[in-house]
Order: sequence, then C-alpha cells, then structure tokens
Amino acid sequence: MSNSTYTLYGWHLSYFTGKVLCYLNYKQIPFVHRDVDMATLMWRIKRKVGAVVMPVLVTPEQQWIDDSSRIIDYLEQRFPDASVVPPTPVQRFASYLMEAWGDEWWVPIAMHTRWSYPENYALFEREAGSALLPKLPAFVQRRAVAKVAATLRGMLHTVGVRAEQFAVMDQWTTGMLDLLEQHFARHSYLFGERPTIGDFGLVGTMYGHLGRDPWPARELIAPRPCLRAWIARMAKAPIQTHAVLLTDDAIADTLSPVFRAIFAEFIPLLDGINQQVKAALPALPPDRALPRGLADVEVPMGAGRFRRKALPYTLWMAQRAKDVYQQMSADEQQSVRDWLTPLGGASLLALNVPRLKLHGLRVTPDQNSLPAR
Repeated sequence: MSNSTYTLYGWHLSYFTGKVLCYLNYKQIPFVHRDVDMATLMWRIKRKVGAVVMPVLVTPEQQWIDDSSRIIDYLEQRFPDASVVPPTPVQRFASYLMEAWGDEWWVPIAMHTRWSYPENYALFEREAGSALLPKLPAFVQRRAVAKVAATLRGMLHTVGVRAEQFAVMDQWTTGMLDLLEQHFARHSYLFGERPTIGDFGLVGTMYGHLGRDPWPARELIAPRPCLRAWIARMAKAPIQTHAVLLTDDAIADTLSPVFRAIFAEFIPLLDGINQQVKAALPALPPDRALPRGLADVEVPMGAGRFRRKALPYTLWMAQRAKDVYQQMSADEQQSVRDWLTPLGGASLLALNVPRLKLHGLRVTPDQNSLPAR
C-alpha cells in the first residue's frame, strides 16, 4: 500500500459506511476498503477514536477519523477538486440540510425495513459473520453475529421502530420514495447533474439498507427505476468535471414537496430534541457527554404521528447546517431566507441550539458557549 492511500474500515451493509464509500469512489481518492473484524472494532477503533463505531478512515499519516460527516469534511480540504459543496448559498444550505435529514430522519426507516423482515437476516448473517470472524468456523461466526444483531435490535425502540408505528412509517416511506422517483426522473442528482453532500447524506440509507437488503430492494427500490438508477450512479459515479448544478442557484420544483416534508417533520424533531437538551444541561457535570438518548419526542410523519427517543447527536448535524448559514454574507443569508420562507422552513434559522462538540456517538456542550453556572 502506497503512502498516499487511505484505509476505510466499515461494512457494505453499514448505513454510514455506504455514504463514505460512495464519496470516495466519486472523488477517486486512492483507498483500501477493509471489513471490520472483531478485534479492529472492539479494540483498535475504540482505542483510536474512543467509541465502537464504523466507518473509520485512516489517513496516510495514521490519523484515525470517525463519523461520516467529519470524514467528508476532512477529505474535502485535502481533495478540493470537484467539490461536493455547492458554491452558491441556497444550494449549499439546502445540501447540508439534506445531509442532516438523510443521516438522521431516515435511520428508523432503514432499521425497520431491515429488521422487521426476516428474509433480510441471511444476508446480514453472511456478510457480518465473515467480516467479524473471517477465519473461524461458520457456527462461531453465527454466534457472534447473533450478539451483534441483538444489540442492533435493541436500538429499534430508541429510534422509533415500534409495531404500533409500522403503518405510519410504511405509508410515509412509499410516499417519499415516490417523490424521489419523480425527481430523479428529471435530474441525475438532487441539485443538478453532479452530486453534492446532500446526495451523499441521502444515499446512506439507500446504499446500505434499502438498496441491498432483499425485502426493501425488491419491494421498494426495484419498482422505482429512476431512484434505483440514482443509487447505482452514486455507488460508481466518476468525477464529472464539466457537469453542472442547476443554474441561478435554483432548487428543482420536484424537490419542493420533499423540503416541505423536511420542514414539517424534521424541524419539529430538532426542536423537541433541543428542548430536552437544554433541560438536561444545568445538571450535566462539566465536560461530561449528554446521554446517547433522552426521553421520547413526538413529531408529525406524513398524515400521522411518530415517536422516538431524542438523540442529541441529531442537533450536531443541525448545527453543521446552521454553521453554513452563519458563514454567509448578509446578501447570501437573505437568499436562503427567501427560499426557506415560502416552504415553511424559516423556523429552522430561529432554532437556538447550544454549541455542541462531537465525541463518537455522543455530544458534549461547548463550555465556552454556556452561561455561567
């Protein structure tokens, strides 16, 4: 392996590994993809980044970076050509918002379509088993996978995968996939003819879960050929230096109903999490991380209501999008407000989120931004 090669640790069936794999392939960054075995996951990664997570990128200088968004941020600095960050304000802000929505809102959908349908388990067992314990007998691999599967299933209630909500989730999923199918029938990517960070945020659930697991791939993706073609482009698309985003900083009309849904559903989720985080901060010891999950928050989902635990990490993703807005000039900020307001999204800018720092899957408040105790 040359000194200029990166190493990505992660599984193809991993939500966020798929996001980074698609990005690395698009940017044509030299890398080696390695499945994560038990020793790497439980000891090496935990020692290097402080948490049992994937994906993790190891740089040629032996720096270990976790979290898909931080990995992409790091690589964008080192490989600025064919940037996935739009140069114009509305598309740039919309793209980061789409990344946050893809990373956070779709998690229960991905978990539901995987774990609520037993036919998916054979693929998970085969791929996870060979990755975790590649040199051990199949029966040992199956036992290890069963423990991993039990851990993941234990997260279902936290993210809202609850039997009484299946009908609401299923109806929302088919409706949203139909909207995306209509968009990709007219556009190669979310904002034009080349992908942005918003595309990579959305593709995580499509690449690792809906597009590969047998049940959703057959029932949800196969009937939507334009969406399926977008997933394929995201997985293998080479850099297209002459491909352009929509002119005049435009957002396609076909995305208007998608963003209306984001503002009607995802923003209330952020608000509910924000309220709980603020309530928890006064009792939080200095430099301690917030719990991974807080109490339930209830928000709209399509025509129904949806409950899940409040995850403070989600606010860190919202903070990324708001930081993009704060770094703009006054005229650029006005352009973003002019786009948000007719779609019902102006309340996002008014969301007063405490400054947060990321550590693994948890966040800690920035002590410098908190009022004196």
